Parts: sequence; C-alpha cells; structure tokens
Amino acid sequence: MSVQHDRVAVEKYHGTGNDFIVVDAVESIPDRPAFATTHCDRETGVDHEASSRTGADGVLFLALEARYSPPRVVMTLVQPDGSVAAMCGNGARVAAAWAAERTGSTELMIDTPAGTRRAVVDGDDVTIEMGVPRFAPRDVPLARETELTEENVGDLVVTAVNTGVPHAVAIVDDVDDVDLEAVAPAIRHADVFPEGANVTIASRVDTDTNAEGAPRFRQRTYERGVEGETRSCGTGAVAVAAVAKRLGLVDGDETVTVSPPGGDLRITVPDGESATLAGPAEREFVGELDTVMRSI
Repeated sequence: MSVQHDRVAVEKYHGTGNDFIVVDAVESIPDRPAFATTHCDRETGVDHEASSRTGADGVLFLALEARYSPPRVVMTLVQPDGSVAAMCGNGARVAAAWAAERTGSTELMIDTPAGTRRAVVDGDDVTIEMGVPRFAPRDVPLARETELTEENVGDLVVTAVNTGVPHAVAIVDDVDDVDLEAVAPAIRHADVFPEGANVTIASRVDTDTNAEGAPRFRQRTYERGVEGETRSCGTGAVAVAAVAKRLGLVDGDETVTVSPPGGDLRITVPDGESATLAGPAEREFVGELDTVMRSI
C-alpha cells in the first residue's frame, strides 16, 4: 500500500483580514471537510510568504457559470471544523472578486445556501447584498417563540438576529474590555440557540464617523465553525448595524461603518430591503496544495 499526494490549484484571498483558500469547484477534492481542516489550521495549514497568516478561516469552493448574464457563482464555504456555512459576507465578496477576475464583469450573482446575492465589483472594493436581517424566533432560529432582545445569555446582554447565519450581538462599552474567547463559547452553545450562534460584540465610537457622517462601531466576532475569534466577519458586521438600528442607536437608512480588527466595512440596513456589505477583497497569492491523501 502506498499513499498518493494529488495537487490542486488554489488561490488565497482575504476580505478585511477574513481569509479564505479559494478552489475552483471543477477540481476534484475527495474529502472537502478534511481538506479544509488540514489547510485552514492556524499552526500547520497553508503558508506563503505573500500571506500574513498561516491557515485560513475557511475554504471557498466556487463554481463559475459564466453563460449567465450577469455571471453566477455557486459558493460553498467549508469551515475549519469541516462544517458548511450557509452564508459568509466576506466570503461572498471574495467569490465576487474571484469571478470578476475571470469574466471581466463588474456585476455578479452569488448563489449560497442562504439565497442568491447580487454583488458589484469596483476595483478592490466589493458590495454584496446580504438579505433582510431577521429577528423572528423561527428565522434566527431560537428555541422559544419570542424574539431575543437585550437579554442576558451567559455573561453578555445580547440581541439575536440572522444575517445569513445566526448572531448573538452584544453592544458593550469597549470591545477591548471583553475576554471574548472566555465568554463566547457558553453563548455560542446556549440552549436558546438550537443551531448555535456566532457571538459578536460591538462598541460605538462616538468621536469618529465615516465619510457620510454616520456612526462607527468597532466589532469583534467569535465565529461558529471557526470556533474562535476572526479578524473580520461580514455577517457579524451586518448584524451589528441591524441590531444598532433595532435598538435606536442609528437612524434611518444611513451608512454605518463597522470596524473589525481587519479593517473597515460599510453597511446599509434599509427598512424591509436587503442590507448591503461593502469593503475590500484582495488576492494574496496563487499556488497549489495537497488534496486529502488517499491510499492506493
């Protein structure tokens, strides 16, 4: 018996520090969860001199359907624990940037398990529709029949919202004062969240506004599936803006800047319409990785 190492072409992208291995879905990966678990590992995973970090926050398997107008991309995100995420805002922006590079189109449709999202690419800046944030218990989902708004769950006071995936959002005085790795797991696995939840904290920056004069929030997110804090979370940024609007902290349809550790994202949450997420998506390198080893 011998072990065969097949190689597959990959690219590495990031959106405000949320980094992904990108694989064209035409490539054969015998075991996608094992591929993601192996190469996303922050200590032993993918490494390259052009990348600031070892490993990744997930693997994007992208199937380009260029015959459509605008072109469509079927996006499957496999997370470091091998699970599949229904939606990832930064991942969808990366998918749009990847497809724009191949088609020359500045408008793309991204098909995700959470629905089809329209994206517009302007250089390195990508705007993606994120759907209407949902607070209803069946949509989050919650293990109860009433919404969860500013209630104690674990050590934080949270509001639950689904922005493609469930988030428990806590507005705090200063995100730097929270030991997120310590408090988040109990909330992420709380009984009220039957499918688990991402845990996002945010603090208002009253002395700083974006170019439009709208408020800015700092953000940190402990991601379900990553099982740790990431440098950026697009669905979390939208969740922050949606919850801030729900709690009366921002007005109307103004653009809100949300700043995770990896950079700035611009969010709009119009009444009854799709929220939007905008920010940079950049390619770090092109290379090859081993597929899952198989015995022959």
